[in-house]
Amino acid sequence: MTAQDSAIRPKAIAPRPAPASGTALAALGVASFSLTFPATAWALTGFGPWTATGLRGVLAAVLAALYLLAVRARPPRRGQWPGLLVVSAGCVLGFPLLTTLALRTSSTAHSAVVIGVLPLATAVVSALRTGRRPSGAFWAAALAGAAAVLAFTLVQSHGRPTAADLYLFVAVLLCAAGYAEGGRLSRDLPGGQVIAWAVLVALPATLLTAVLGLGAEPVRLGAKALAGLAYTAAVSQLGGLVLWYRGMAAIGVPRASQLQLAQPLLTLVWSVLLLGEHLPAAAPVTAVVVLVCIAVTQRARS
Repeated sequence: MTAQDSAIRPKAIAPRPAPASGTALAALGVASFSLTFPATAWALTGFGPWTATGLRGVLAAVLAALYLLAVRARPPRRGQWPGLLVVSAGCVLGFPLLTTLALRTSSTAHSAVVIGVLPLATAVVSALRTGRRPSGAFWAAALAGAAAVLAFTLVQSHGRPTAADLYLFVAVLLCAAGYAEGGRLSRDLPGGQVIAWAVLVALPATLLTAVLGLGAEPVRLGAKALAGLAYTAAVSQLGGLVLWYRGMAAIGVPRASQLQLAQPLLTLVWSVLLLGEHLPAAAPVTAVVVLVCIAVTQRARS
């Protein structure tokens, strides 16, 4: 290592969590993400989809900047910026906007189950990106969990995917790339800094989106709208991803991604409790299948 390298690298990187605590961190991240769709639905009661997405990113950028100043973070190395751009495009811009557009016409329950294919997509992208190959048992369980979620989705939509489903599937692909790349970066850069820098990178785009949205979409301020916007900005866009990336750094992207199979089912519960939506009768069966798949993937060795 040269003197120049030493100057641009952080003097110390926070130690990685142990596998057990890494699983706990990833699970907490999933729990926080499970409230994202209900919070987005609340935000849409007062803001248009473009406005909600833009303001979410701008507010998260303010919090990210304060965090980076507080920890005295140094700028990422040159080789880390391309990965941060992928995280920004997938997790800060693409996924929030597309899912918000989908929630205009799709229920949170239905949307949550469609997003259930995200863990499998993340594992596939990670395997292609890193060259690592999880075991056959891992893939079998992951495919079974994804198949259960897809079957649930098709039953609920009567076998006819909608335009909202298209938004959601594209969102899955973008988010999977962002998760996989963020998990890789978190092995060299603290997880909090990964998402904080990614949010700041997206600030010009989110600020422009917010300005254009405010000029074109009506705003009806209310307690639910403000609460939903605050949650998506502070937790969905930043805090939850800090936990998520730290967890992925500890236990690996493929295993962490499979914990997210539980997210659609948690969101179903929140959609009933917070939004009064009807819980599909097939949800308990899907829950059992998914939880079994999670258990298998967590035990399968790469």
